[in-house]
Amino acid sequence: MSTVTLEDALSYIHKVDWRGSIPGLSRIDTLLGMLGHPERAVKYIHITGTNGKGSTCAMLAAILRQAGYKTGLYTSPYIFRFNERMQINGMPISDDALCALVEELQPLADSMADHPTEFELVTAMALTWFARERCDIVVCEVGMGGEFDATNVIPSPEAAVLTNIGLDHTAVLGDTVEQIAATKSGIIKPGCHAVLYPCAPSVQEVVAARCRAAGAPLTVVDFGAIQSVSDSLDGQVFHFGAYRSLHLPLLGAHQLRNAAVALTAVDTLRRRGWHVGDDAVRRGLASVTWPGRFQVVRRRPTVILDGGHNPQCMESLAAAIREYLPGQPVTVLTGVLADKDYGKMYDQLAPLAARFITVTPPNPRALDAGELAAFLRRYGKPVTACGSVADGVRQMLADTPKDGAAVCCGSLYLLGDVAQALEKL
Repeated sequence: MSTVTLEDALSYIHKVDWRGSIPGLSRIDTLLGMLGHPERAVKYIHITGTNGKGSTCAMLAAILRQAGYKTGLYTSPYIFRFNERMQINGMPISDDALCALVEELQPLADSMADHPTEFELVTAMALTWFARERCDIVVCEVGMGGEFDATNVIPSPEAAVLTNIGLDHTAVLGDTVEQIAATKSGIIKPGCHAVLYPCAPSVQEVVAARCRAAGAPLTVVDFGAIQSVSDSLDGQVFHFGAYRSLHLPLLGAHQLRNAAVALTAVDTLRRRGWHVGDDAVRRGLASVTWPGRFQVVRRRPTVILDGGHNPQCMESLAAAIREYLPGQPVTVLTGVLADKDYGKMYDQLAPLAARFITVTPPNPRALDAGELAAFLRRYGKPVTACGSVADGVRQMLADTPKDGAAVCCGSLYLLGDVAQALEKL
């Protein structure tokens, strides 16, 4: 039993500001070295990209679990509880296991001349936990970028998956899509198989060049093989190549593209000797949950949570609103982090919004609700700034007619507080 409390553990983890970190793998490699390099004992699927990483990870983990493999899942950020970031077979790490890991790693990290960042510390904890729990395979999401991301300390993965690549974290990763693709393709190593979401030819060539250098085969996903069969707020049914009538609870055309990426990755695993039957694929996709991605959490009025936090995400969100809520006046409850390209973000959404309600996300990097409200008034829609997320949710329900809809978006950090406020109401 650990002597560290959950509160102590989380305050130690969050003490380090990993945004200010120097990219590189030396710190996490040193820390894992003190633990006997547990990360080398496990097989991985490594996933990077600008958008769709989390959903693709969730789909792959659900499919592999249904195929009978003990499957780890490492993602960030979390929506409701920190423990969600590391899961085995769909169950988040227990508070006891988390506290024990912090108790073990804290003296090691504190003894290092160059202290690991928050993300490096959490990644080391997760990789250690997966190895000790003897996972057959771990679906591992990159934190930011690829080549110099702490997760890239893992050995060559079974599959290196690159989802949709766009402009994000430009200050760290580069200000052209090609530069960002070069950093992200750093997860491609000799001995792995790469899977790529189709993108601009110049971007595809960057990834292909990396594959040639690593001697890694590359499969570009064939979106022409996707066929939508039916689509409603209850989920989607689609065909993809030889797969027929698959049910996916996640909504939006972009989720069919993410599913195609996941299914293509499954095909590459099969070629490498992994046994994943069609039935496991079907059951896995039908069971997938991924909170905060155009997620319907309430009816009358319809309330949707979406973690859209960059221009590409907002484009997908706007498309989903047009598809699932055609002609409905939509109340938009929103808050953003100050370092996001919010000018471009709201251009997509404003034409579909009846009104905006702004809140400040619970994050030190958040843009103040009043400042965001002042910015949004340029779109000529009514805007109300609220002092807390709970106040914003009350305002949203008051302003939205029973047969109308409300969408909460702008930052993943916002959604946990919104969900809690909805439960209390």
